[in-house]
Amino acid sequence: MALTNEEVVRKAPLFTALDDASASTLRASMKEVKINKGQTLFKEGDSGDRLFVVVEGKLKLGTSSGDGRENLLSILGPGDMFGELSLFDPGPRTATATAVTDSKLLSLANDQVIGWVTAHPEVSLQLLGRLAQRLRRTNEVLADLVFADVPGRVAKAIMDLGEKFGVKKDDGLYVNHDLTQEELAQLVGASRETVNKALADFTTRGWVRLEPRAVVVLDYERLSKRGR
Repeated sequence: MALTNEEVVRKAPLFTALDDASASTLRASMKEVKINKGQTLFKEGDSGDRLFVVVEGKLKLGTSSGDGRENLLSILGPGDMFGELSLFDPGPRTATATAVTDSKLLSLANDQVIGWVTAHPEVSLQLLGRLAQRLRRTNEVLADLVFADVPGRVAKAIMDLGEKFGVKKDDGLYVNHDLTQEELAQLVGASRETVNKALADFTTRGWVRLEPRAVVVLDYERLSKRGR
């Protein structure tokens, strides 16, 4: 059963430590933001003064090099929170946030969050936990880039997307990631040709079935082992 918007919001780290009354009050103080597919919410280097919670849709966080190459850091979906670094270290945004699909967000300004953390110390623990998770994830990505081959990174990316967006169906796990081939390659940190070759190999082995902007995982166990 699909979660309601309120249930989705309650999954965000900012809300999980609050009781229902406090969560409702905080929710009422947040500003709703709608963003269309392909629209940029903020760019790398912009000043940051608020955090966001995804209510509906998907967004991508990415960075670019001086020569124009792009790298995707993560794909965000309902219940995910981002932009929280600006709460503790106000400064330029470290990534660009772009809508992969039409999306609806909630935003909360820096000064509002500080007030909530002061009044509800338990919220600060949740936010610190979120920052620790981000650091752990960054370390994992760096390790994968050094030690894992491209097929292994592709397998792991599919599994990660499956945990976030996958829906179990009769023939397997349907992962509607909404990414182009180029975006999937940027998420893996490899060329599109190399990523496509890995996907073709997985298809030949019967591990996955490719669909437009989606993957159906047919052999979860083998794909999971390949992504370790």
